[in-house]
Amino acid sequence: MNQTEHESMAEIMWQGRFITAVREGRWEYARRARNIRAAAIIALDDAPDGRHILLVEQDRVPLHRRCLELPAGLIGDDGDADEDAAVAAARELEEETGYRAACWKEAGEFYNSPGMVGESFTLFIARDLERIGTGGGVAGEEITVHRVRLDDLPDFVATKRAEGCGIDVRIAMLLTAGWLAS
Repeated sequence: MNQTEHESMAEIMWQGRFITAVREGRWEYARRARNIRAAAIIALDDAPDGRHILLVEQDRVPLHRRCLELPAGLIGDDGDADEDAAVAAARELEEETGYRAACWKEAGEFYNSPGMVGESFTLFIARDLERIGTGGGVAGEEITVHRVRLDDLPDFVATKRAEGCGIDVRIAMLLTAGWLAS
């Protein structure tokens, strides 16, 4: 069965501006309204003292706490439904972290929690970073930017967890030996 056939069988239980709750057979799940997707960025900064990664920390209402994450955002959230994922990734990196990347590589499409959520994100690896601003996101986001040495990442994540910070699942792949070797 293809995607269109599945969608014709789906019953929309509730739809908001960004989220749709769906029932399909015995399954209930959430998906982004209007087929909105996301872009997430692994932003790597090589420096004399080692390779660093940019992470962001922000309040997340569903968690009722702050969360440590990769920089990320919605594709087309500025009203352009045809926005390219790479353009959105570059915009989000600058807005959230204050950095611009000279080198970009698309790492593929991934799914957050495929048993419950239909949302996908395109993952990008950004290199050759240049700081052009303070970051922090757009009005009301209050994003804190962290530039962390990759060698220190496990301890940094453990410290943030001990502080009560939620940890985005995408951070787990960064803790896997060799994931960023290329």
